[in-house]
Amino acid sequence: MLHKKTILDNGLRIVAEKMPAVRSVTICVLVGTGSRYEVDAMAGVSHFIEHLLFRGTPRRPEARDISEAIEGLGGILNGGTDKEATVYWCKVAQIHFPLAMDLLADILINSKFEVEDMEKERQVIIEEINISYDSPAQRVSQLIDGLLWPGHPLGRDIAGDKQSVAAITRDNLIDYMKLQYLPANTVVSVAGNIEHKKVISTINRCLGGWSGGKSTAGFTAYRKQPNPRLHIEKRDIEQVHMCLALPGLSIFHPRRFIIDLLNVILGEGMSSRLFCEIRDRLGLAYSISSFVEHLSDTGAIVVYAGVEPKNLKLAIRVVLEQLSLLKEETVSEQELKKAKEMAKGRLLLRMEDSRSVAGWLGGQEVLTGRILNIDQVVSIIDAITADEIKEMAKEVLTGNQLRLALVGPVAEDEDLVDLLKL
Repeated sequence: MLHKKTILDNGLRIVAEKMPAVRSVTICVLVGTGSRYEVDAMAGVSHFIEHLLFRGTPRRPEARDISEAIEGLGGILNGGTDKEATVYWCKVAQIHFPLAMDLLADILINSKFEVEDMEKERQVIIEEINISYDSPAQRVSQLIDGLLWPGHPLGRDIAGDKQSVAAITRDNLIDYMKLQYLPANTVVSVAGNIEHKKVISTINRCLGGWSGGKSTAGFTAYRKQPNPRLHIEKRDIEQVHMCLALPGLSIFHPRRFIIDLLNVILGEGMSSRLFCEIRDRLGLAYSISSFVEHLSDTGAIVVYAGVEPKNLKLAIRVVLEQLSLLKEETVSEQELKKAKEMAKGRLLLRMEDSRSVAGWLGGQEVLTGRILNIDQVVSIIDAITADEIKEMAKEVLTGNQLRLALVGPVAEDEDLVDLLKL
């Protein structure tokens, strides 16, 4: 992978990678803002704006005009809001790159924010919040964030809640956009079978006249504080959905790839320790996995499982046993090699898709200002030792930092906190 980076006169960053073997082009427009930039009273405003940018512009007055412009060509158009970034992306056949870029630029800087559209989308977002609440797996993920980052925007649902969404005004949306949606706070990432010169000329034509200075709106850094270790939301359902989590490392931490590889060993895929022990050997769960999250100043490692209520305590104990083993025993060379090949292989396979490449490049640029190429990451992974995995486990997997969130038929007086030991 050999990407090129260009900065326009207005501060807009463009990163692009030519992929001669594909027929598609993906454009990702990434804005350096998300839910952690919001004050409590406007929780969900980033997500609200993301929705409204698909509702209409003077040139494309209706939402259908926007979607049909891309879907009528067989393309894909979507957006997403996260804690620290918001993305608008489009994947089309290579020949349609100019139209796709024109459309993304149009919705980014010319969206109408009509009151009628805003009220419709407000209800759509409330329904989206309802869906996530009705999904125990999504709900327990929200609850564990609240335990990891209590009293902080990182601990809130990215969509906000019904009360905050109901209170957001049109002026709130426009003021927030003026503060955050600026060319110097935005990255356009392009991957596909297209020359860099054409990428730059097209984007410059569409967004070169976009004006605005540097964003002065930062976010509140997270500071560790005392917090509850257990959150139970009792529900009359068949399973208990659990998230067992620990604080992790930031995206800027020099050793973050070590915890990524530790996570592969622990709970990524059907050959991971958690899957083999909890599903294959004991038959305690259908879904069992772990994942890591890296943010600007913090992070997390989380284990998720859905289990029958009578098996909850056993499942927790087995997960904790697997965490303890990572601290107590050195990973074998065979298991370490398998984890490395899995991590590298999955990364390389992702890079066959223009959407993944554009996201890889743009995500790094907007969040860190530095792009590691695939060869650099592969070299970092190859250099990790079993001793470093064990040291990382001892550093991160500490009993007093364990947090547990549960959704399901659990008695609130169960002595589950006593189990949270390593």
